[in-house]
Formats: sequence, structure tokens, C-alpha cells
Amino acid sequence: MSTHNKSIRLIARLDVKGENLIKGVHLEGLRVMGNPQEFARKYYEDGADELIYMDIVASLYGRSNLIEIVRRTAHDVFVPMTVGGGIRSVEDAGKLLRAGADKIAINTAAVKRPELVSEVARKFGSQCMVLSIEAKRRGVGNWEVYTDCGREATGIDAVSWAVKAVEHGAGEILITSIDQEGTRKGFDTALAEAISERVNVPIICSGGYGQPDHLRELSKTSVDGVAFADVLHYRRATLGELRSVSKSIGYHVRLV
Repeated sequence: MSTHNKSIRLIARLDVKGENLIKGVHLEGLRVMGNPQEFARKYYEDGADELIYMDIVASLYGRSNLIEIVRRTAHDVFVPMTVGGGIRSVEDAGKLLRAGADKIAINTAAVKRPELVSEVARKFGSQCMVLSIEAKRRGVGNWEVYTDCGREATGIDAVSWAVKAVEHGAGEILITSIDQEGTRKGFDTALAEAISERVNVPIICSGGYGQPDHLRELSKTSVDGVAFADVLHYRRATLGELRSVSKSIGYHVRLV
């Protein structure tokens, strides 16, 4: 697909463990980066189109510290915030939305009970219900869904699951490639395209950005948003620079 006249959302992704912003490789080997609210405010000021907050251990422990972080961030940040991690019910979703989240991302609980996608979409609107897919390559054109922050294999095909979740009411899909995440070796563009060919909702690609060529590769797919973490947290590029790169490739970007 040509990028001519195609818009892209540049999204800062913040993975949170307890009170800290952390960063890993393949969703493992986590390093503490600092205070998530400070990073969020900086990325907002630098022109992020959206923020994604993920509590990456919440599904393991059955609890989430995100509400307080989201509440504090909402005071300083005025772009859409997608929040995920440990959301198990419509009530959990409602609490985060009241705290200041705009969209709710669900992975583990949706895999366990797909009806949750319908319930959240019915109560708060499809645009609010983001399906989070953590996927690992299983051969050419084949990816498996993982839950619990990339720890648990499900045996479920990622593309079929995306289709099913959209039928249930998911209004957006966040795809995290476990293979590429934190590697700086580029996005899993085949995965992004395989899903975007089958669903007609916006798709955000997460995991693997390392250099401008990776955005050029991604521009051949139909994704609507790119989530950046490593490159921003380690200050290897600013959002302004990523915006310039996107523009030079031919993407339409929001003027900031």
C-alpha cells in the first residue's frame, strides 16, 4: 500500500511495573527507566499523538497500580491515553476510564473470555475497546497469541483471533511482536499486514523500531499507528525526529 496521503499516529508506549517505567527485550529482562509520569509528560510535550500505558505484570498478580498513575498523568497530558494490563471486567475498565484513560487495551482476559470484548464495547463504545495481541512467529505466515506479558502460549492463531475480536466489537488492535520487541531490528511487518488484510479497524504496530528504514518498511503496510518505547526511553531519537522521518517517507503527520 502506498503511503501517499496516508496518516500515521506516533505513539509513546510506557510499560509499567509497580511505580516504575521499565523496558525489556522480548518482554523480558526488565530495566527500570524512571518515573512514568515524567516520561509521559515529556513525550506529550514533544508531540506524541497518543500514549499507551501497559502494566506488564498486572495479569500475573491479578492487580494493577495503573489507576493512580493514569490519574496523575491525566493532569499533565492532553492526548488520548490507551491503558492496559490486568483488566478483567467492565468494572476494571470503567475505573481506568474515570481515572482519565480514553481507551482500554485487553489481552489476557479477552483470550480467556472473548465476551469481555463485547461487554466493554457495548458499555463504552467500540472505539474504546482495544484488543492487545502479543504474538510470536510460528513459521511463515503463522503467529501464536501469548498472554500474561508474553509468558503463556495459547495455541491460538493471532490473525484468526484478531478477526474474532473485531466481530466481538474491538475497535482497534495493538499488535506487539514478541520476536521483535526491544531488539531494534525492525517491526514484524508481515504480522501487521496479515492482520490488517483481514480486519477493518485501526492497527497499531509495536515492537522493534531501531532506525528510519524500519518506518519505511512499515509504510508498505496498512497500519495506522506506531508505538515507540526503546528509542524514546533511551533517547536515541525524539518524537520530533520520528515525525520528520515519517513525513520524509510520505506519511501525513499531525502538525505540532
